[in-house]
Parts: sequence; C-alpha cells; structure tokens
Amino acid sequence: MKILVLNAGSSSVKYQLFNMDTNAVLASGMIEQIGENESNAKIKYFDHGVESVIERKSTIKDHKMALKLMSTLLIESGTISDLNDLDGIGHRVVQGGASFREPVIVTDYVADEIERLIPLAPLHNPGHLAGIQVSIEQSPNVPQVVVFDTAFHSTMPKHAYLYAIPYKFYEDLKIRRYGFHGTSHRFIVKEAAKYLQKDINTLNAITLHLGNGASVSAIRNGKCVDTSMGLTPLEGLIMGTRSGDIDPAVLFYLARKLGYSIDDLDKLVNKESGLKGICGNNDMRAINKLAEEGDAQAQLALDMFNYRIKKYIGSYSAVLGRVDCIIFTGGIGENDSNVRLNSCSDLKNLGIEIDATINNQRCRDILTISSSESKVKVLVIPTNEELEIAIQTKEVIENMK
Repeated sequence: MKILVLNAGSSSVKYQLFNMDTNAVLASGMIEQIGENESNAKIKYFDHGVESVIERKSTIKDHKMALKLMSTLLIESGTISDLNDLDGIGHRVVQGGASFREPVIVTDYVADEIERLIPLAPLHNPGHLAGIQVSIEQSPNVPQVVVFDTAFHSTMPKHAYLYAIPYKFYEDLKIRRYGFHGTSHRFIVKEAAKYLQKDINTLNAITLHLGNGASVSAIRNGKCVDTSMGLTPLEGLIMGTRSGDIDPAVLFYLARKLGYSIDDLDKLVNKESGLKGICGNNDMRAINKLAEEGDAQAQLALDMFNYRIKKYIGSYSAVLGRVDCIIFTGGIGENDSNVRLNSCSDLKNLGIEIDATINNQRCRDILTISSSESKVKVLVIPTNEELEIAIQTKEVIENMK
C-alpha cells in the first residue's frame, strides 16, 4: 500500500511517499516559493538503496502547478507511475475546530468546514484547502483523508479548554483552547507506550514538542486532558518568535502608549517576540553559542525558555497526579541536551531526575535520559508527524472497506 502525505502551506508544499507495508519512506520532497519569480522544487528518493536527488527551479504560479510538478518528480523517481496508482493521500490540516475529533475522508462538507475555519488559522488553512482541492482534481480515484492537528486535543474536558471570558463568545464564535501539534503528541505517546511496554490506555505522560513552535500536553490514560497552545498557536511556551503566555493588558498598554494597531500587535507577539524578542535570534543553536561566548541576552533567553517549560511540567504534574513519563521531541527537544537538563533540574520533589551523561548522547532512536533513581521516566523520542498521518490515513481507508 502506497500513501502520499501532503502538507500544503500558503507558498509551499511538503510531501512524503510511504510504503505502508513496511512504513518506509520511498520519496520525500518540498516545493517552495509558490507564486514567486523563481520557485524551488526538490525530491529525494532511494534507487536500489542509494539516495538520489532531483532538483528543479522554475516559476510555479499556484498550487495546481506545484502538485503537477510534484507528480512529475515522483514519476521521474520511479516510485509511482501515476498519482492515481496511489492507495491514498493524507492531508495535514492545522485547524479542525470542534468539528473534527478524528481523521476523515474528504467530502464537500469537510472542505466547506475547513474553509469556514480559515479565520482561526488564516496562515495555514487556505493553503491546506488549496492542496486538497488540487489533489482531488488531479487524482479523483484516490481516497483523500484529512488529519487535523487539533483532533488529538479534542478529548480535553470543558473546564480545561474554555477561557474565563463571557460564555457567549464560546457559544457564538467558538472561542476556546484547541491546541496544536496534535499529530506529533499522538505519535510520541504511542511510541512511548510501546517502548515502556505499557497499555496506552493506562499511560500518563507529559509531552513536550519543542521547536521554533513549541507546545506541551498533559496525557491521562493515553488521551489529552490539557495542552499549552490555545485558540491559536500563540499561547503557552516561549517560542522562536512567539511570546507564549502574556498578560493581555500588555497589548492594551502598547496600543494606548505607542499607538500600536491590531496588526502591529499581531506581528509583535507572533513574529517579533519569544527568543527573538529577548536576544535578537530565534535559532537555538546560535543562541547556545552566543550564551557560551558570554552574551547576557542569549543566556537570559535560554533561562526564560527553560523556566517556562519547567512551570508547565509542574502544573501538568499536578493535573495528572501520577506521571509515568515525560517525553521530549521536536528539533529542540530531540537535539538540545541543555534544554532538557535545565528544564527538568531541581524537580526531584516530583520524582524527576535526569542522568546528565546519558542526556548528552546524540538521540537517533528512543532514549531514556532519566537516572536510575528517577520515579518518572524521561524519554527523548524523535517525532514523525508524516508517518503518523500516513498511518491514520491507512486506517481510515481500511475502515471504509
């Protein structure tokens, strides 16, 4: 069974082709700068065990042209002979609102709902929708499945996802916490249960997806009961350019004092804050290097980043009562041993203790970094959102039969 996973953004398309008999990646690629003068397209694939690459530079005016080029590259690579030979196509969609709790086959209703939810994800859902529509047009005989980032968090209880603002805003506008990175959180919880040889339905975990965007979730008996991101991906942890949790009155103050508009404030907290706002850089590798060289602002950014993570670990430990494991994933979570060590330091009272020597090892597979005395297992698990989308797509298609 061959499943293609598509992640269409406003000006890019990422794709991976899986052999679902072995979960092996047959090909992966990216088409960038759609709509600009010169677009870049690249595909990696394996030919008799040897990695090969095809690259193209051309003008790609829209998603229709991008997916046609993707089809051409996949055919040239020899991994498929035609898009209609696929067994299924899985689409990542960031915002599914309260409408979708599970992955679904694309129908007119599903497409209409994704469009209706654009105001909740204006940077993501339009690109996702364009990718879905073009994909259906180009491969009408292939089942199309949508996997929502928000779906994993749909098990949160009402007292966790509501905001303490007038209830009518929830009733009329569906303003609530939705959470994001759900596909990643779901994948690593499943992997942790297998690794620890525990029934996922009894597993309590705190999952930390740390990258330029970052979120943490509380998992009770395999299901999400709380998460740090909210109505949008802005809430929660300090991120690369996003502020995370902030007193809303700060924005009122800036508007009155400096005349900031709504758009100014939006740009400020989403693109100019977080690590970048503190030290002028949002690349964690560069920030670590600057801190090592004595840059006080870089060190402050690291301290703030780690402190916010620690606060969430503490609060979610209280929510769960019993924590079986803490899981780090994402670009920072998988690769930055200092973040892992410092965000879990001085938490022995919660049964959390890291082995500094093991923690410094390079993580390629699942790694236990907690000490032998730690009551809570601390794991590093490489995430694979594309594979999780492919797995869920396969399950939906098989359930149709």
